Amino acid sequence: MALTMFISLYSTRLILASLGEVDFGIFNVIGGSIALLGFINSTMANATQRFMSYAEGEGIIENQKRIFNISFVLHLAIALLTVILLLAFMPLLFDKILNIDAHRVFAAKVVYYSFVFSTALTIANVPYDATLNAHENMLYYSVIGVVESLLRLAIAFACVYAVTDKLILYGVLMAAIPVVTLTVMKIYCHRHYKECTLQPRRYWDWDIVKRIASFSGWNFLTAVSSLGTVQGLSLVLNHFFGAALNAAQGIATQVNGQLSAFSTNMMKALNPVIVKKTAQGDQESLNAATFAGCKFSSILILIFAVPCMLEMPYILGVWLKTVPPWACMFCVLQLIYTIIAQSAASASTAVYGSGKIKWYAIWKSMMNLLPILVTALCYWAGMSAAWQYIPMIIFMGVGGNVAIVYYAHVLCGLPIDGYMRRVVWPVVGVAVVMTIIGILPVLLLPSNLARLIITGCFTSLGMLISMWLIGLSRSEKNTILSLLHLNIKGGGGV
Repeated sequence: MALTMFISLYSTRLILASLGEVDFGIFNVIGGSIALLGFINSTMANATQRFMSYAEGEGIIENQKRIFNISFVLHLAIALLTVILLLAFMPLLFDKILNIDAHRVFAAKVVYYSFVFSTALTIANVPYDATLNAHENMLYYSVIGVVESLLRLAIAFACVYAVTDKLILYGVLMAAIPVVTLTVMKIYCHRHYKECTLQPRRYWDWDIVKRIASFSGWNFLTAVSSLGTVQGLSLVLNHFFGAALNAAQGIATQVNGQLSAFSTNMMKALNPVIVKKTAQGDQESLNAATFAGCKFSSILILIFAVPCMLEMPYILGVWLKTVPPWACMFCVLQLIYTIIAQSAASASTAVYGSGKIKWYAIWKSMMNLLPILVTALCYWAGMSAAWQYIPMIIFMGVGGNVAIVYYAHVLCGLPIDGYMRRVVWPVVGVAVVMTIIGILPVLLLPSNLARLIITGCFTSLGMLISMWLIGLSRSEKNTILSLLHLNIKGGGGV
């Protein structure tokens, strides 16, 4: 993760300098969703992973093969439908919505076609990603993450030295990355997992088809509403303020993705555990895993996000040659939203594990889509560009969490008071303490590298103190003390 973070941040610096603010903003508004394909991929994989985790718990390989083959056919159909919808939406997008200079429209269309192809391929390969998640194969994700980062770095250098249209080159090559990684994923799964065998006719089961199709459909609604809102907000921002501010939004997305990467990878390891506990009906273990996942995934983001938010102007100034307008504000607001959303991520996994997601999907999708309408009204009323994030925080963040926790309580028996006591108050307390302690050097010292390091040390100290006093439960403290005792005892024996 340290290696991929460094490479990704450096690649973004090269790309912004090479393309310029306008072309970088165009890529973000047209093809920026390519960077979000990992999100829709993992979200849609929840359906297949849920059923495969159940089958794996049963230990019946034939059921796993049935689920894999049926999921593959269903996602292939979804990929085809997605291509049709995206191509049908294209004329309206370019003729009525986007605000792009006439001489850059052709390049933007090439990026859009590349995005459509990459999206379809990613959706079609969801069953393979779900298989890796169900088997908790984190080694694969580590290796492929480094490979993806190196490919992005190579693309960045190619754009720096290219003499052709750099936006077209960047869009096509970025869309080619999923082709490489997903091909490797497919080969790996077929070689290592017995259930990955393509024989749809042999393993077709209409009862399983109905269950998976229903689950996948509602799950797809949630995923599309979330992804559609993120991309829709980009379109609204572009319509009112032009492509330059999309560059700032692209920077915010990059920063958010890198700072939340540790938390995201932890969730990949924890999600199969939560699903299996739900399937087994182990209420106590399910609650413990869900609360721990919600709390620690949020705190993992706080460790990196709080010092970066306090020092954002200096960090962006060092990282980028030219800092786009509004980039600092966008980065801070995007991180606030992610911290809030992450605090209920494990509870969402528990809901998916129950399998009864119809009304959850409807309410969550409503919360996801409201920010587009509210943001458009705010911009129409003359409010500032920062208002694209305020409705997102209120509706997608807080409102979405309310829907998640409510249905986790109804469907999985998750106690709401336990969630408030073991997740919300500890996370809020740690965030407040880290901010209060970390802001002291920001107020007292001049902005430079030394202050950045001191701020990082202060926030880390605040995190350790607040975690021990208010962030950890008594059982978690006892576990840590037991591990420390065993390590010290083991070290002494050696």
